[in-house]
Parts: sequence; C-alpha cells; structure tokens
Amino acid sequence: MQFSDSRPTRTARENIVPMINVVFLLLIFFLMTAQIAPPEPFKITLPQSRGDTVADGQATLYVDANGTQAFASARGEAVFGLLANLPAGTPLLIRADAAFKASQLASLLARLAATGITDVAIVTVSTPESPL
Repeated sequence: MQFSDSRPTRTARENIVPMINVVFLLLIFFLMTAQIAPPEPFKITLPQSRGDTVADGQATLYVDANGTQAFASARGEAVFGLLANLPAGTPLLIRADAAFKASQLASLLARLAATGITDVAIVTVSTPESPL
C-alpha cells in the first residue's frame, strides 16, 4: 500500500536576511568611519596658487574679504581667545578670501604669533601651470 502526501510541497526560498545584515553592517561601518566636515561659516573664494603642497591641520581659521574672522563657534575678537587655548605647536589653517588684503593678513599673522600660534598655513586653490 502506498501512501501519498496530500500536502502541497513548497519550493525552498532563498533566505535574504544574511544579505540584509551585511548591508546594514556596511552602512554602519561607512557612517562611523566617514569624516563629516562642518560647513564654512561664510562664503569664501580662496586665492589661487601654482603650488601643489597640501596643507595639513585640524584647526581652521576663516577670514572673509572684510576681515571678519571665524573659528569654531567664535566670531570676531572672540576668535583670539579660543586660539590662545590651543595646545602649543598646533598647526593652524587659514582660509582667507582672495579679496582679503595682504597688509591685513600680515597684521593678522602678527596677532596670531602674539597668541602663541607659530605653525600657520594659508589654504589656496591650485591652478595648473600654463605651458610655455
């Protein structure tokens, strides 16, 4: 006597849960390792240069065309109080507008030196050299 199974057989489906787990793990990995830069406090057009040296530093001082300074959450004269609290030898990047005058930049550099900041780099946009 043969007994037949009256239940319909289901086809085996692929389990996608492990794939979803991997996708979420990758998402978490990329979110944790990405460096999200804070927005610039105001619009700055960087000056152009022919150099290709990359400036490196964690602290950035922003200066607009009128000479208004911004550092972290401080604006104006309060910037120098925060900069004075930086550890000695901390490199400072200056993102100054192209219209900011060199004489004003020289007086800003002297004031930064008076607060103890001696390692300064000015950020520029590299332009390709024209062939002769």
